[in-house]
Amino acid sequence: MATGTAAGAATGTAAGTVMPDIVRSTTTPQGTRRAPCATVARVGPEPLDDAVVADVRAARRQAVSVAFATGLYGVSFGALSVAAGLDTAQTMALSLLMFSGGSQFAAIGVLGAGGAAGAAIATAGLLGARNGLYGPQVSPLLGVHGVRRLLAAQLTIDESTAVATVHPPGPAARAGFWWTGVGVFVLWNSFTLLGALLGNTLGDPRRYGLDAAAAAAFLALVWPRLGDSLARTVAAAAVVVALATTPLLPAGVPVLLAAVVAIVAGALAPPAVAPTTAPTTSPTNARPAPTSDEREDA
Repeated sequence: MATGTAAGAATGTAAGTVMPDIVRSTTTPQGTRRAPCATVARVGPEPLDDAVVADVRAARRQAVSVAFATGLYGVSFGALSVAAGLDTAQTMALSLLMFSGGSQFAAIGVLGAGGAAGAAIATAGLLGARNGLYGPQVSPLLGVHGVRRLLAAQLTIDESTAVATVHPPGPAARAGFWWTGVGVFVLWNSFTLLGALLGNTLGDPRRYGLDAAAAAAFLALVWPRLGDSLARTVAAAAVVVALATTPLLPAGVPVLLAAVVAIVAGALAPPAVAPTTAPTTSPTNARPAPTSDEREDA
């Protein structure tokens, strides 16, 4: 038995088998001999430092609050959609597949006014085209492929993009995107179903101020990014264009025009110049102040 144990240990070592981190003893005629065994190396991702963990937690908290404020507004869409003539199944199909609040409200607005389905689709498409502008900015932050890329495309909306881009690139930005996107998707569709089922019981949902809550949450995300005069000027110009053209153009077009204004202004803006610092004299090269004797000699 002792010989078999020793041979087995030697065979395991020769074969390159990694053994648990224990001490194996072998009995020989000379006594008990202890042979060291291989140590299993810990394999896994590097632990995050405290600053990154704090950023991830902050992104998750922000995502939850934004998702709740936005999702709650789904009650309004569900009720207004049923009032516009859609049934519950059609209302839920819009929320699940289109998943863009502005486009959904634009579509039911056209249908409720007696417009054709083609006009409703075109209007919703114009308003939803802005989500395509988010892709080039979000894609490098996520770095996903395959099925996850398709899922990320469905979840690329105003809120998920805003939360992702206000946090440092890396784990915090990814957490902000996924937590916001999934949270808004679940809550928006849940409250849409609630609004569609309750229907006329709620009355006009806009009187509860849910639309203002969603807009306020989004403004709170964007506001910290308006830190310099250029950003504030571009934002003000986009707001003026959107407000001036809303009474004149179909739904969706003013938003696209405002986006174009922001893009053009950003492209024409001069590049930021890094601040320069005045050269300092090294203490070793600095000339000492003259003494009183040196001043008298001068």
